[in-house]
Amino acid sequence: MLRKHTKDSKRPYNIKLRKATIKDLELLQFWDQQAHVIAAAPNDEWNWENELNRTPFWRQFLIAELDTRPIGFIQIIDPFEEETHYWGNIAPNLRAIDLWIGRKSDLGIGYGTIMMQLALENCFSNQDITAVLIDPLVNNRAAIRFYERIGFEFVERRWFEEDECLIYQITRDKWSRQKTIRRSNQDL
Repeated sequence: MLRKHTKDSKRPYNIKLRKATIKDLELLQFWDQQAHVIAAAPNDEWNWENELNRTPFWRQFLIAELDTRPIGFIQIIDPFEEETHYWGNIAPNLRAIDLWIGRKSDLGIGYGTIMMQLALENCFSNQDITAVLIDPLVNNRAAIRFYERIGFEFVERRWFEEDECLIYQITRDKWSRQKTIRRSNQDL
């Protein structure tokens, strides 16, 4: 769980991640219909009814909650082990993240930053993981700026079926340095 103070008050955000379950089906289907979610991934078909009942060893489905209110979704995969080989020929010891905020009214507040920090903590808690990947659409400038602010660095431009994406990564070393800086700033 991470806490972050809002700009307007000294009350912190209380955001945590929990495993997504079949009880989240309607919520995820609702979020999938939101214009900003569709724009970020127009060709994704999640097949929630089936996927929420599966728990392959290489994937985590997580719901981010603010206090007890669901605000977003995170998928973390091992791209080397993932069964469709979406990432193609890729090295082991990596993780890939998909992240979105469910409601447009929850964008731009800082929730996504905390969600990504929690997701990276999750990924790098495995000492074998060397880097984390993301693949925003080439035209999703807001997401690209967000990932760059987090510390992700451009790797390459790549097509995934009909989607032209930019591949970004954050290495364990860079994440560790930034984590140390964040802690130092919190102590001020």
